[in-house]
Amino acid sequence: MKIESIILLTYIVSLSILFFFASHGFSMIYFYFKTFNKRTEDIDPTDFVIKEYPFVTIQLPLYNEKYVICRLIDASLRIDYPKDKLEIQILDDSTDDTKDIIDKHIKPYIEKGYLINHIHRTNRQGYKAGALKEGLKTALGEFVAIFDADFIPRKNFLNRTIPYFLKDKKVGLVQTRWEHINRDYSILTKTQAIALDGHFVVEQAVRNRAGFFINFNGTGGIWRKECIFDAGNWEADTLTEDLDLSYRAQMKGWQLKYLVNFTSPSELPADINALRSQQFRWTKGAIETAKKIYPKVLKSDLPFREKFQSFIHLWSNLAYPFILLAAILNPIITLIKETGEYDSVFKFMSFFIFAFVSSMMFYMYSQKDVYPDWQKRIIYFPVFMMGSMGLSVNNLKAVWEGLINKKTEFVRTPKYKIVSHNDTVHDKKYHAKKVTFVAYIEALLSVYSFIGVGISVYYAQIASIPFQLMFASGFGIISYLSFKQVYLINKAAKLALAGNV
Repeated sequence: MKIESIILLTYIVSLSILFFFASHGFSMIYFYFKTFNKRTEDIDPTDFVIKEYPFVTIQLPLYNEKYVICRLIDASLRIDYPKDKLEIQILDDSTDDTKDIIDKHIKPYIEKGYLINHIHRTNRQGYKAGALKEGLKTALGEFVAIFDADFIPRKNFLNRTIPYFLKDKKVGLVQTRWEHINRDYSILTKTQAIALDGHFVVEQAVRNRAGFFINFNGTGGIWRKECIFDAGNWEADTLTEDLDLSYRAQMKGWQLKYLVNFTSPSELPADINALRSQQFRWTKGAIETAKKIYPKVLKSDLPFREKFQSFIHLWSNLAYPFILLAAILNPIITLIKETGEYDSVFKFMSFFIFAFVSSMMFYMYSQKDVYPDWQKRIIYFPVFMMGSMGLSVNNLKAVWEGLINKKTEFVRTPKYKIVSHNDTVHDKKYHAKKVTFVAYIEALLSVYSFIGVGISVYYAQIASIPFQLMFASGFGIISYLSFKQVYLINKAAKLALAGNV
């Protein structure tokens, strides 16, 4: 077999795998319309009148979150619920002055009679899963709500979620939709919001209505404590302990309820390196969980369609290596196409454009479903696609480490209370001071992809230009933001040092 045939075959296999995962968007849109009438179904309004309030524990797991923890504590204590039925557990693994900030901030609340337990660990054993498990040992609540440091729970959160547990004893979790208080802060946050809306507005809601497995999203939800224990408690052998516990609970027969029409506001990462660490953790953790859980799903008595949907749900991050492979092969494929030897094959390959259509529809409906001005929001979809391509190196590394069982620490995503355009990121702590090696690779791939654009222009292969340009721009933007961020951080540090001299 000629080398051109091998390259072309490899390219077709890559596109086929990407098409397989991207076509999931068509599946979700199909079930979106099929279950649309269930969208407004809810429990009876009389069920929201709580006659006897159960005891609730709110867990606030955190690690070095000095900028946002006070906001979270204040919001948690503003929740409309009887004071004598509410416990706040601050699960603090911090190694900086966050602990002292918390102690000072909660003292007046404790004096007013609020039940607040500040549990400070010094070893971070098990990371977030370990902290949650440690808190459960002394948690007084029959139900356990969890909020990460970047969230601001609504005042009526418990009154809106607790009734589902009281109505149905099989409900083990109620998850609320994430909303983003700083989505309009920058192009970076706007594109992140589109990505997350796809998951929260369409996928989670549709999967729940169609009867497929969903997942706890790590925050903005509330568990029945009995369900956590019955499912085996929190386990720290993956970086996505939330996804892991969700599947174990559902396979034990517990029902997970998703509320698309009730939101929990949160703050999106406003800088590229925080986004990198978040995407790396989510991607690697999902692969680890898939390896751990999916064999059990296959051996279970679940119907085929649920096993298939669970495969897509758990293994979709396998697409990243093939995104990168497609980017590398694109310029070479352009040269092969110019020979004219494989014209029939290239005509067949035009079919893969439907993968883009699938993704476009998926994210379009996620905007159209909840935002009246969705047309203004969906215009950032191409930027989101470029960003996904640009992060493929970062996420390929995560996939690889997950597959080979390489264990790494839980690198949390720092938040800086960045809400308005006047807020700045670079003068805060917790930043990486050096450019990552991955950013250099992305810069090289950007140059390489732009060469591919030039080749396509030279040979007038118009159809290949948009996608090669998206790859080139995606790698370029991600690497540029990485270099720019480190430069601004170091500049701010020097100015601060000069000001203190």
